[in-house]
Amino acid sequence: MPLLSFLDRQRSVAHPGYSRWLVPPAALAIHLAIGQVYSFSVFKIPLTELIGITKPGPDDWAQSQVAWIFSLAIVMLGLSAALFGKWLETAGPRKAMFVSACCFGLGFVIAYFGAVSHQLWLLYFGYGVVGGVGLGLGYISPVSTLIKWFPDRPGLATGMAIMGFGGGAMIGSPLAIKLMAHFRTPTDVGVGKTFLVMGALYLCFMMLGVFMIRVPRDDWKPEHWAAPVKLQALITTHDVDVSTAMKTPQFYLLWIILCVNVTAGIGILEQASPMIQDLFKGMIGPVAAGGFVGLLSLFNMGGRFFWSTTSDFIGRKPTYFIFLALGAALYVFLPRTGGDHMNSVKLFVAVACVLLSMYGGGFATIPAYLRDLFGSHNVSAIHGRLLTAWSTAGVLGPVLVNDMREYQLAHGVDKAGAYQTVMHIMAGLLVVGFIANVLVKPVDPKYWLPDSVPRNESGSLH
Repeated sequence: MPLLSFLDRQRSVAHPGYSRWLVPPAALAIHLAIGQVYSFSVFKIPLTELIGITKPGPDDWAQSQVAWIFSLAIVMLGLSAALFGKWLETAGPRKAMFVSACCFGLGFVIAYFGAVSHQLWLLYFGYGVVGGVGLGLGYISPVSTLIKWFPDRPGLATGMAIMGFGGGAMIGSPLAIKLMAHFRTPTDVGVGKTFLVMGALYLCFMMLGVFMIRVPRDDWKPEHWAAPVKLQALITTHDVDVSTAMKTPQFYLLWIILCVNVTAGIGILEQASPMIQDLFKGMIGPVAAGGFVGLLSLFNMGGRFFWSTTSDFIGRKPTYFIFLALGAALYVFLPRTGGDHMNSVKLFVAVACVLLSMYGGGFATIPAYLRDLFGSHNVSAIHGRLLTAWSTAGVLGPVLVNDMREYQLAHGVDKAGAYQTVMHIMAGLLVVGFIANVLVKPVDPKYWLPDSVPRNESGSLH
């Protein structure tokens, strides 16, 4: 169709003189929308009161059941990114972003029908599966594009591409709370109509990114810039094919690093609103908890830009050492800020914000880490397959938090104390990631593409 031909990759090639600084807003339009998934915890309590309205009724869903909606969305994010990453390299970011917008918006519409009919499987299918495919395609679409536009600062580029995803809850959380309050009646908590309105709004917003995105010409490079002659030890000027990359130990070491970092962070993020209310009972209500979710989103977003940019100066490996070592210490400390210990809301919020900045920073730094090790030629496809670590963590993190919490509550532990064991487990996982990061070495030349010759950082031949 002529109309849809606008989505073809060749129609999105930038004309001479096009400013690369027009590309980051297109990436942000997509990532600020799909980053709404990080505010899903504001729906958890309302979704458990669809029948009871003011409190859970006998036929209402448990929080552990509702948590699977979020987990499914993250699973599908990783799986769809892995499945469609190579297609994206040929189809181009505009077409992938268009499909992402349609799937993400449709997921909300299906979730609306699930909420109003009280059919949990529709929420799983809509928000989790269909919306999750939109998440995966939208997440990886701008990454390789911005790396090609900013070969001189790959960490900065991936930070700009991915920071919007971390900031999505900063918009999604207050928007959802206000919409649910607007649509709430004595017989309806307002979740269904909120899903419907948010789906329409996000679809329109994401289309801005679809129309704005551009890819550089094959011979393009930044003005007055040349690829550095001397590179850091882990940085290669050669390319590795996506299938070959999966045969290297480096791919699996980075998979472990990403998985444990995400598992730890996502366990807090998915449970953020109920957690702060449990730890500070009577001090923090739903509205303040929603504000806390939004604040975490701000640090999640800012951390993606700050840490990925920092990695351009100190290197990806040292940056991950900070995430994993400092993170482990803070996870041990976090539960001691509430309950019968320090009972300090400010300290709890401060620690959680630092942890979420490093959680977001891990996401933004990993594409540049991959580019350092495997070259820029297949970075989207390799990144997509690595995101299966996120799929695993999307199940592991919430299950650890929710199931461990319910198990301990069932055995007489108070709500505040129920989180302590979980946080210690998270710290242990980060220690495993620290060891994996120690083992990362440069990729053996035997894995390079047979015809791979040194390239400049934009992917063009010297």
